[in-house]
Amino acid sequence: MNARGQLVASVLALGMSLAVSTMTMAQGGRAGGPASPAAPAAPPAPAAPQGQNQGGGGRGNFVPEPVPPAQQFKTSVEHYAFLMRLHKGGTRHTYATVPKWEGLWSAAGNTATTTFLKGTEIVAGVLTPAYEAAFKMRRSLGAEYDRLTRCEPAGYPRWLLEPYVREFVNTPTQSWWPNDLGNDTRRIYINQDHKNIDGTHSAEGDSVGFWVDDMLIVHTIHLYPGDYFRGQPPTSNQFESVEVWRMIAMANGEPRLSVNVTFYDPVSLVRPVTAVYTFRRNTELEEAGYRMRHWECESNQNTYLVIGKDGRPSTQFRLPGEAGFLDVRGVDPNRNPDLPKDLPGQAKNPIFEEALK
Repeated sequence: MNARGQLVASVLALGMSLAVSTMTMAQGGRAGGPASPAAPAAPPAPAAPQGQNQGGGGRGNFVPEPVPPAQQFKTSVEHYAFLMRLHKGGTRHTYATVPKWEGLWSAAGNTATTTFLKGTEIVAGVLTPAYEAAFKMRRSLGAEYDRLTRCEPAGYPRWLLEPYVREFVNTPTQSWWPNDLGNDTRRIYINQDHKNIDGTHSAEGDSVGFWVDDMLIVHTIHLYPGDYFRGQPPTSNQFESVEVWRMIAMANGEPRLSVNVTFYDPVSLVRPVTAVYTFRRNTELEEAGYRMRHWECESNQNTYLVIGKDGRPSTQFRLPGEAGFLDVRGVDPNRNPDLPKDLPGQAKNPIFEEALK
C-alpha cells in the first residue's frame, strides 16, 4: 500500500473506531475497556477497512462494525427500557440544541445485505424454518417482482435501504424522516410513549425515541409485514426494532449518518440480529437543485403484475406509445370524471407539450 493508501486507511479506521466506541457506550458497554459482566465484548475496530468497509471519494462505504446489545433481551421493549434506564431518560433538547441533520441523504454502505446471504448462499440458523423456506422460494422465483408494483409503500425496515434520497428533520418533540421513494415518512415521537388508537399496524409502524446528547435512540413497533429489501427475506407482523442513530464525522471531514439497529421478530428470526446502515450526503443532487416531490405512484398505472407459466411473478411496465400507457404529466383520464373532458387548463403541466420538445 502506498503512502496515500495508508493515509486513507488510517482515516477510515479512525472513523470506524470512533463510531464503534460510541455505539458500544450507547448500547450499555464500555468503550476502550472490557464490557460489563452481563455484556459481551464489543467487536474490535479493524486495523484498516476491508471489503464493504473500504471507503474512498464522496461515495465511499464507511461502515462501522455492528454493536449488539450489551446483554441478550427477549424483546425490543426490554431492550429499549434498558437503554432508557441506562441513560437516565436521555437529553432534553431545545430547538437551539437539537442535532441538525439537514440536506439530502442517500443510502451508503451497510452490513444488512450480508446478514442473510453470503454470496449466493442463505445463511443458515438466522431465519426460522418457515421463513427460511419462504426466502428460498422467493429466491427461486428470481427478483423480477417488487411489491411497489401495486403501489405498496416500501415500509420499514426497507426504508433504511431504499435508493434515491431522504431527509431528516429533527425537532425537540418529533423527528420527521421523509423518503423520496413512495413518500415513506417516518415520524419519531420524542420522549413519548407508544400510542395506537387505530388498533392496527401500518407500513412505518409507531416510533418513539429519546436523545442522548447527539445520539437518537428509537423504538419501533406495530408494523405491517414487509421485507428488508427487494429480494431479501420477509418480516412478520411481529417485527420490531431498536435503533441508535448518530452523525459521524469522518477524519477527512465527510459526514456519515449511521444507525446501529437490532431487529426483533419471534416469528421470522431465530434470535435478534444487529446490523449497521449508513447514509452519505448527496451533494450532487443538492447542487443540481433537486427537491423532493410527491410520489406519483397512485396515479401511475403503468406498472402491472404478470405471473408466468412457470409461476414466476414479474413487474412489467407500459411504455410511451403502448396501449394503456398513462402519462402522468399530461391529462389523467381517470381524474375528475365529474368534469367535462375538454375543460381547458386541466393538464398537470401547463407547458406539457413544450416540455416534451
